[in-house]
Amino acid sequence: MAGSGTAHLRDASASILRAENIVVEFPIGSTGLKVHAVSDVSLDILPGETLGLVGESGSGKSTTGRALMQMPSPTSGSVFLEQEDLTKLSGTDLREIRPQMQMIFQDPISSLNPRRKVTDIVSEPLKIWKRGSTAEQVALVDKTLESVGIDPEAARTRRPSEFSGGQCQRICIARSVMLEPKLLICDEPVSALDVSVQAQILNLLQDMKERYGLTMLFIAHDLAVVKNVSDRVAVMYLGKLCEVGNPDRLYTTPAHPYTKTLLDSIPPPDPDAPKGDFAGLSGEIPSPVAPPSGCRFRTRCPNAQELCAQVEPVMTAVGDDHFVACHFPLVETPVSL
Repeated sequence: MAGSGTAHLRDASASILRAENIVVEFPIGSTGLKVHAVSDVSLDILPGETLGLVGESGSGKSTTGRALMQMPSPTSGSVFLEQEDLTKLSGTDLREIRPQMQMIFQDPISSLNPRRKVTDIVSEPLKIWKRGSTAEQVALVDKTLESVGIDPEAARTRRPSEFSGGQCQRICIARSVMLEPKLLICDEPVSALDVSVQAQILNLLQDMKERYGLTMLFIAHDLAVVKNVSDRVAVMYLGKLCEVGNPDRLYTTPAHPYTKTLLDSIPPPDPDAPKGDFAGLSGEIPSPVAPPSGCRFRTRCPNAQELCAQVEPVMTAVGDDHFVACHFPLVETPVSL
């Protein structure tokens, strides 16, 4: 399942973000061992597009998002923001380009300084980069807070601990768009929120995307959420991409056993719906310290054969804008496009 390859990448000149063969490894003390968090992942996002990145906890989604932001830089590989290779930049050069990329973190409360007032938190990017006069900064902060559903008069002198999780996430979104970035990376922005609040935040992100012309990477483990916000979806397992494609096609006819399992695990939104015979996957996710040879999913795959242990699959087209890294995809015959 999980494999390498770049067949799913599109024209480099048209992409606002393009990551090629990125690897992220973390050494374990002085043991000589490494955690292979992300292994040879390639992806791209076109201007105005939302790419959904999904997978189980521990699959490397958040690490991929942070590597794109150079927090920290990947161990190897390249990350291009338009035509600029971020992995070649450091110091002042990297700092100068950071306003074009912003990130919304998973835990909205811990990502806000508990000692600072909301107006100071949201205006900080403007002050750091000296954008506008003080009066202009105050006006822009108020306007942005209003646009995310926060009353600036009531919130201006309050601190994050006085707000709910959903309100804190709205404040984080306001802060992230203050510098009008080209790319917004959303790292599980609704996973810590109640279901009713999740819908509000998702709708808000869609509104902000249209208002500011944002391009987004939306990281989540909930496939139902990702389908509603994404123009393209990439499925990840144990540091590797396994399937990439149009959400409607991928959700209707998944080509990879892992993608199908994730989709089958989504409970129907009907309490009276009959219980299915979903059995889930057997076994545990292998350790990223010593991932399996060949296909990393083979130890849990019901369709695994000897070839899967010997040869790593690569991304192959199985339809229009539909790619899978699997020796035995769940489609009759892969097609060459």
